[in-house]
Amino acid sequence: MPVKLLDCAFSSDIIKVITPLHEDWVVRLEIVEDLRRVVESVENFRGATVEPFGSFVSNLFTRWSDLDISIELPNGSHISSAGKKRKQMLLGDLLRALRIKGGCSSLQFISHARVPILKFRSNRQGISCDISIDNLLGQMKSKVLLWISMMDSRFHDMVLLVKEWAKVHKINNSKTGTFNSYSLSLLVIFHFQTCIPAILPPLKDIYPGNIADDLRGVRADAEKLIEETCQNNIKFLSNRPRPINRKPLSELFIEFLEKFSDINSKAELEGICTYNGQWELINNNTRWQPKTFAIFIEDPLEQPVNSARSVSKGQLTKIAEAFKSTHRSLTSVNASRGSLIRELVPPHVAQFMRVSNNQGYSGGYYHQAISPQTPPRHHGTIWPQGPMPSRAMVHRPQHSNRHFVHVNQEASSNNTSRGHVQAPQRQQIWRQKTR
Repeated sequence: MPVKLLDCAFSSDIIKVITPLHEDWVVRLEIVEDLRRVVESVENFRGATVEPFGSFVSNLFTRWSDLDISIELPNGSHISSAGKKRKQMLLGDLLRALRIKGGCSSLQFISHARVPILKFRSNRQGISCDISIDNLLGQMKSKVLLWISMMDSRFHDMVLLVKEWAKVHKINNSKTGTFNSYSLSLLVIFHFQTCIPAILPPLKDIYPGNIADDLRGVRADAEKLIEETCQNNIKFLSNRPRPINRKPLSELFIEFLEKFSDINSKAELEGICTYNGQWELINNNTRWQPKTFAIFIEDPLEQPVNSARSVSKGQLTKIAEAFKSTHRSLTSVNASRGSLIRELVPPHVAQFMRVSNNQGYSGGYYHQAISPQTPPRHHGTIWPQGPMPSRAMVHRPQHSNRHFVHVNQEASSNNTSRGHVQAPQRQQIWRQKTR
């Protein structure tokens, strides 16, 4: 098994290339600011706030990831819950305003989805954006994933790697019947729960409830209760004696591929439950009846919703084959650095590794001209000095990182010198930006 070669590809190339830099954070906050100005120009949105969520908030985004944004409607201090028809009407208003304002392209209104969405591509680096209305649940899910990532830094790196690998094999697109990014994150959580020794606990040990049911009443009170519950439980878990898993990312990734190589046949009888941290027989779980999906990956924060409901039976076979073929490639004695990179990342990422010997290469990035379809040019240090950009959002998330400590201190400390900014530092830009 070419673990050393894989270690090198992971630590010195892939992670550095796909992990966002300071500028990647800033440009997304500028997009939020752009949208906020448009929203303020629409009468029906008077008093609304514009709040990012998804992988950007959970710190599980790559330099090429989409940006999810929720427009929260005013409802006093209480949680707003607009009906689907009103959401469709409001997004229609926003669509017209964006057409007038400009600054974006590829506008698409998906009005009849379970959650109506307005999609567009910003002229700022061509970043794709998904806009929804009153998606507080999505925001809370993002924060929970952020808190989980702070328990062990390998989780952050594994999610980013899995997303890029899934794009290579075309199994990260719910529109084509494969996984969405949230389901892939849950697969990584499940792998970290079921590896030996376990890295992450069952999610019921972090939040022993259903967040979708608990987001009621006064927003500040509901959010505070959820955050304090998660913080206190993570703090307790971090202080509890337990076996430490010290496996490198490469070994965990290979085990991940092996674990889900038979996911198509396994899914016929069992579903994935990260809430309990185990496979569960579908016939024994009344919440999952009747079985109408190709695979069941329960959303632990919105039970019993199936986060993988978009996956089709035919595509599940393709997904299993992707796990198998990559596992064969990575464990082959004939594997080379080039073959590993082609197996793990798309061409637009691989190109930055192929120029690693060229002048101008620094920290995994090659300085080249910017275009909407390519990463931006970067100069200087990874975390430049100087004043932060202007305020981008009305609402300020109230994270308190000092309550969080790594469950796996030793394993996490091994990942602090790769050259990219660690989670607490990433949160610092968030605080400074939103003040």
